[in-house]
Amino acid sequence: MKIYGDSISGNCLKLKWTADFLGLKYDWIETDILKGESRTPDYLAMNPAGQVPLVIFEDGRPLAQSNAIILHFAEGSSLIPADAYDRAKMLEWMFWEQYSHEPYVAVARFHVKYLGKPVEDLEPRLVERGGGALQRMELGLANSPFLVGDGLTLADVALVAYTRVAHEGGFALDLYPAVKAWVARVETALKIV
Repeated sequence: MKIYGDSISGNCLKLKWTADFLGLKYDWIETDILKGESRTPDYLAMNPAGQVPLVIFEDGRPLAQSNAIILHFAEGSSLIPADAYDRAKMLEWMFWEQYSHEPYVAVARFHVKYLGKPVEDLEPRLVERGGGALQRMELGLANSPFLVGDGLTLADVALVAYTRVAHEGGFALDLYPAVKAWVARVETALKIV
């Protein structure tokens, strides 16, 4: 199996962490998005969307979109709850992550860390929505060690990717103590350094 990913991308790192946690064998192919490596004719032939991550399975079939890939990787594992309601709650968090968290927290991080934009110059709506996403997580983690139940699920993997580096986009995790403690638990469980 080949994973095409950029190590600066939380969406790509989700795959690495999930595969490592599950003991899956893969070849990591570093694909630098800042250099346009996901926009070459060869890459676009594999993934017409021109995005990372991308997995090419041993049989040659491609699969894109980080959360779809980690769902495929984790099928039948402890990362996906057996209970139908808990599984649906996991998916609820994962869909929310791509729609209401990543577009704000990750985008702010990209502008500040990789484009060199001062935090003060970020679009106010971006900062407001990113802070709102972190507050939503704070509420969700107020009475639970993980996002769904008492154990690590793909919801945690999906959301830790950009939450753990939110400070690089100007978000102070000290304002969200439940989130900060959760990040440490998930990093420990996934052996993220």
